[in-house]
Amino acid sequence: MRNGELLCLNRAGFHRLHYTDWGDMNHPRVLICVHGLTRNCRDFDALAEALEDDLRVVCVSIAGRGRSDWLPQPEDYGYPQYMNDMTALIARVTAQGAREIHWVGTSMGGMLGMLLAARPGTPIRRLVLNDVGAMIPKVSMERIGRYVGEDPRFECIEDFERYIRRVFASFGPLNDAQWRHLAEHNARRHPDGRWGVIYDPDIALALRKAAAQDILLWNVYDAITCPTLLLRGAESDLLLRETARDMTLRGPRSRLVEFSGVGHAPALMASDQIAAVRDFLLHR
Repeated sequence: MRNGELLCLNRAGFHRLHYTDWGDMNHPRVLICVHGLTRNCRDFDALAEALEDDLRVVCVSIAGRGRSDWLPQPEDYGYPQYMNDMTALIARVTAQGAREIHWVGTSMGGMLGMLLAARPGTPIRRLVLNDVGAMIPKVSMERIGRYVGEDPRFECIEDFERYIRRVFASFGPLNDAQWRHLAEHNARRHPDGRWGVIYDPDIALALRKAAAQDILLWNVYDAITCPTLLLRGAESDLLLRETARDMTLRGPRSRLVEFSGVGHAPALMASDQIAAVRDFLLHR
């Protein structure tokens, strides 16, 4: 694994995005992985490690998350800024020799993938949507909004891990090492020695505005033409079963794979989840 930085432009100046880079940098096939709302690039370590012999895998932390810079104007946390930033990332890997770009997006990262894949001339050739679809219910956003934007502090990393296990229990049955991985890479130590979340609490502003009603993206989804894999936690409240079913019948007619015992969203750490992504990307 290598660490990289990308300089991007916002309305007030420049900000840096951090990403991890796996596999052969000269590989012509590049997989870009983008996380959910409060997450960061280290969510994809297990997936990237499983794929790095066959693809170059670039996992990015969106602005305000992980080791990426926070935006100086909180109102800029939104898809127009994220799309511009990802266009810069695509331009970088293309300049480095990428001839074919694939996308794995969890929740917010999947919405971003849909928006980019639907555009004319898109470079995205295969799209994996992890527990996000063309309709996002208001109630699921309200649930997420109950913890996003909080800035809790904990005396030790073990207490922070207990918080992570509670907030993200819907990720499904992870082992102790996987929970510790998520805790360590989603924690920030404050000057007073206490531990807290590593994302900018102001990312919650856009969510609170959007949560006033269901989000409908059918016009975007129907414009996608590349092969699409739809992953769903069988207990998800964000990607409803009927929405997933409809997505297999229209637009790119996604291939649907569901995982029992999982809600929103599959962590892409379990062997069956990794295998589903691997088979879709590598076995045509």
